[in-house]
Amino acid sequence: MYFVGLDLASGENNQTGVAAIDSDGRLQHVGVAYDDESIASAIAQYVAGDCLVAIDAPLIVPNPTGSRPCERDLNHHFQKFDAAARPASNDKPEFKNPRGARLAAALGLDTDPSSSSNRRAVEVLPDPASVVLFELDKTLKYKRGPFDVRQRELLKLMTSIEDLDAATPRLRANRSVAWVELRRRVEAATRPGQLDRDDGPVDAMLCAYVALYWYDRPEDVTIYGDFTRGYIVTPTLAESLTPAPMDGPDIATRLEDAEARLAELAQELSDIRRQLDTRDGAQ
Repeated sequence: MYFVGLDLASGENNQTGVAAIDSDGRLQHVGVAYDDESIASAIAQYVAGDCLVAIDAPLIVPNPTGSRPCERDLNHHFQKFDAAARPASNDKPEFKNPRGARLAAALGLDTDPSSSSNRRAVEVLPDPASVVLFELDKTLKYKRGPFDVRQRELLKLMTSIEDLDAATPRLRANRSVAWVELRRRVEAATRPGQLDRDDGPVDAMLCAYVALYWYDRPEDVTIYGDFTRGYIVTPTLAESLTPAPMDGPDIATRLEDAEARLAELAQELSDIRRQLDTRDGAQ
């Protein structure tokens, strides 16, 4: 069985990080792809049979505005670590028909996290996973900021991933020539664009490990949300670090829910008016 990670870009002209590991934690592939065809080609041999594909991108986005419940629940736990999920809603063009869902469908992968299928795809987030796996007080800042800080933080993340060689389940990253070459490129980088090129495959590696972690230790993983309203899979935060449950929806959540209902009513009103106009025109 293979475990694939995709740091999926929102557009096909942008770089997607790709990684694949086997059930023994051996790295089979790490690299980049662009359009859906090149992604499918890169992972074809790893998704032909039993597989679990972990995608860093929303798969299910039914809400017209605001945040999904899974994002609000995850953020309640991870906001203080700077590991919050960004809101996804289908009023944004990229989420009307999410790329991750299209790709999963094209590959014949089941996206229901409760499914017993041997070929599945699930939504994950690298930041919350890194907080749990590496016991971070705050997320590593390798995406934005001064070049030297980004480079140092990305190398720190890569070292943490390499240290998973002693974890359960085991990940044997530094035994891969492709991974060693990736690390050398990051170490030799002198420009931000070079880090932009290489942080995607590192994120994809973490996504692939989350898939293996869930398969090996399902009791230590939390699924925020559900298949109907959207979900995110991540290793479970230690109980000592978990905030108290929320006492019902806060003001921001109530506002988002009200806006969502208002948008639905506006769409229904528009449909009724269109039907009336059609009927009146026919008379």
